[in-house]
Amino acid sequence: MQIDPADLGAERIYRLMTGIVVPRPIAWVTSLSRSGVLNLAPFSAFTFVSQKPPMLAISVGRKGADYKDTAHNILDTEEYVIHIADTPLMNAVHDSSVEHPPEVSEVAELGLETHPSERIKVPRLTAAPVAMECRFRQCLEFGEARSRLIVGEVVMFHLRDGLVNNGKVETEALDPIARIGGPRYARLGEIVTLHAVFQTPKSTD
Repeated sequence: MQIDPADLGAERIYRLMTGIVVPRPIAWVTSLSRSGVLNLAPFSAFTFVSQKPPMLAISVGRKGADYKDTAHNILDTEEYVIHIADTPLMNAVHDSSVEHPPEVSEVAELGLETHPSERIKVPRLTAAPVAMECRFRQCLEFGEARSRLIVGEVVMFHLRDGLVNNGKVETEALDPIARIGGPRYARLGEIVTLHAVFQTPKSTD
């Protein structure tokens, strides 16, 4: 089967690509509007782009002719929090994807508890096992859809007690959820650990 993307509209390409690029981690983002409304939304086009300083990137699309509230809020205030949700929060993550007017707080609608952040004004979600306070650093637009790739620097990590062992996150304890195609999510299956194979250097004689 061959598919020419030139024959497809943006929505059909989106459906195709989100079924191919799987599983995807989910950035669950809180941000504040200029008027102080706490917004919450999930984004599965998400990765890290730098380790020193730690920087994360999310791709934020548009709803119709305008960008989603998260993009407006981040560019306006330059602060936000990226959370990693675990399995008990799966329904809340899904429900937070519902579009609401800018004056409606998804956090309030879902009855989620928040906690003050340390370095920024945007609150973080108490129930999330990981929260990363971020400051905006760069925004790039791509394609005809002009999706915005928003890059921010992590200025504070919050991790639930027991998640870190010898400097590494215990993935099974984190129990993160991932996004696949459509309104479908996935949990981790079997975790396979591979060890590096060391080869004897070839002789230079």
